[in-house]
Amino acid sequence: MRIRRALSLLLAVVAGLSGRADAQEPAWRQAAPGWRYEFPRDHGAHPDFKTEWWYFTGNVRDAATGRAYGYELTFFRQGVTPPAAPRAGASRFAVSDFKFAHFAITEIDGRRFHYDSKLARGAFGEAGFAEAARPGERLAWIDDWQLTPQADGAWRIEARTKTLALDLLIRPTKPPVIHGVDGASVKSAATGSASHYYSFTRLETRGRLSVEGRSAEVAGLSWFDHEWASGQLDPGQVGWDWFALQFEDGSELMLYALRRREGGIDAASSGTLVEANGQTRHLTRGEIEFTPRRSWASPRTKGRYPVEWSVRLPTLELELQITPTLDAQELALGPISYWEGAIRVTGMRRGQPVRGSGYLELTGYAGELKSLR
Repeated sequence: MRIRRALSLLLAVVAGLSGRADAQEPAWRQAAPGWRYEFPRDHGAHPDFKTEWWYFTGNVRDAATGRAYGYELTFFRQGVTPPAAPRAGASRFAVSDFKFAHFAITEIDGRRFHYDSKLARGAFGEAGFAEAARPGERLAWIDDWQLTPQADGAWRIEARTKTLALDLLIRPTKPPVIHGVDGASVKSAATGSASHYYSFTRLETRGRLSVEGRSAEVAGLSWFDHEWASGQLDPGQVGWDWFALQFEDGSELMLYALRRREGGIDAASSGTLVEANGQTRHLTRGEIEFTPRRSWASPRTKGRYPVEWSVRLPTLELELQITPTLDAQELALGPISYWEGAIRVTGMRRGQPVRGSGYLELTGYAGELKSLR
């Protein structure tokens, strides 16, 4: 508990620092239309932008027993001062950003959720982000939690705690998907309220995980998001609901609903459909109907999360029902508590049944995300 309280305090400091603006100080670069993605360049860090994350989620099964698991491993970079800002002294502790990571495993059949987190300055190389993605070299790391690109285009992710461990090799089966329009995923009408955002929406996954000493060889599907920005939410937005859905027919669907402070969903909310053959279609707010069906109240943070949804996209003749594999999948981490969990999806598309799995993220229900403004 002492470590968790210290982490919460540090995150609060990060949020406060990242929210300050000094008119004399060089500004962070703003995400804007016109970005031309280049890979593997854009797998690396973008230190000119204030906030960045590398986000892995997935649903896997024990090859021997069939037991199902969900997992999340995420690396965050939160800028404190822009790279062009003058440095005060040569102290190792005068870092330009903080590094933190979240790690969670859902025991779907065991009905249990486990999570942990780390935060570091990276002043002595114990944490960091590489600006170039080089095979065999760490791209993001905090101690022994790390993301490493492989020579064949796959990714290796590793994390371990006293009770949890994850070591997975993740291989894309489709090229990266660019979200938004003209290289930018716009989050509101405000200037600079946007991100650069791409995903690998279907990755074959194999490796090993363990929970409290019980180890399993697992296989399944993962999803990888990489996003960078310098202030996504505007003052009128309080959070978002994000859906990453992988269907058994080989297609995928990403959706996000940005919630307004006065109620309702922002017009900038959108999504991307990825067909089985890799073709993509940008979806606008007017094409998506979000309806929360059931909520779960956190006994720890008192946040009330809509964990069950109906989603309808009339232009695609698609109707979906989304249910959590477990209600209690909240990462209660103080100032940035949020719900992130494995889900199941059923529905109909053009008169034919569809089924799948994925991940759902619900933010802003247990406190505002001030550091993303």
